[in-house]
Amino acid sequence: MTAHVPTVEWERLGSRDVATNGITLRVVDHGEGGDDRPLVVLCHGFPELAFSWRHQVLALAEAGYRVLAPDMRGYGGSSRPEDVEAYDVLTLCADLAGLLDDAGADEAVFVGHDWGASVVWHMALAYPERVRAVVGMSVPPQPRPPAPPVPILRSHFGDDFYIVWFQEPEVADRALSRNVRRTLVARELWSAAWAARDDEPPPAPPWLDDDELDHYVRTFEKTGFTGGLNYYRNLDRDWALTERLADRRINQPSLFLTGSKDPVGRFMPPTGLDRTLTDLRGHVVLDGAGHWVQQERPEEVNAALLEFLSAEVR
Repeated sequence: MTAHVPTVEWERLGSRDVATNGITLRVVDHGEGGDDRPLVVLCHGFPELAFSWRHQVLALAEAGYRVLAPDMRGYGGSSRPEDVEAYDVLTLCADLAGLLDDAGADEAVFVGHDWGASVVWHMALAYPERVRAVVGMSVPPQPRPPAPPVPILRSHFGDDFYIVWFQEPEVADRALSRNVRRTLVARELWSAAWAARDDEPPPAPPWLDDDELDHYVRTFEKTGFTGGLNYYRNLDRDWALTERLADRRINQPSLFLTGSKDPVGRFMPPTGLDRTLTDLRGHVVLDGAGHWVQQERPEEVNAALLEFLSAEVR
């Protein structure tokens, strides 16, 4: 089968609701798995959905893996608690531990993109016994900064840097929701300056067809962006909560994958990966690829995942 999965084929997979950690996650659960195939859990970023893994879910299932792809807490069909503090990274990890319990699995290979990458890196630190191996895309594991990160980002990049701009409650929420299509196809980092303009949405990127974009637009018009923004609003709190993990390293087999044109690399460069990842099996850089790498270059991402899974963790 081709790596590109039409929206209608994704929708045929269906989903189920899983009660975990006091909330409900909407989860696509596909594939049979087996004794020689670990469970694979795919964790999306901002502003995405389980749908962003559509090209990977079917390819991994076809290769014999059971795959779980949740809408993460705050997104899509999953619970969206109102309390900002309900979105700290250790709570997100506990959601995933409960997802394994529901699946009857002691452990899994965790794969994350963007915010999902940050979550799975932390999952490997906080629940090492539940993580068979770990793959991060776009966002590398970061050494603990000497102070809370938001003031550091503000001092380096200013108040209009998107992560700093996201901190004030309701401001970015309203701006991103005003024209969801424009938000989703933006070709620049969101900011107050971007929000102040009233220009038309640019064309969608070539890897996102009309049906796919409409799927995202319909969902975020219904849910808004507050759940995902709350991940950013916990950055300083995450720094405090994860102090006990500061001296730990990720010892499971690991893979880092990114695009050469991913803007995240400009302020979160993947240098010194081996200082955090003691069993790094690969650092894949897809030439010319941007941030949304698993959607933009599904064939190459799928090949990298399947090689890692078959060669390293079976």
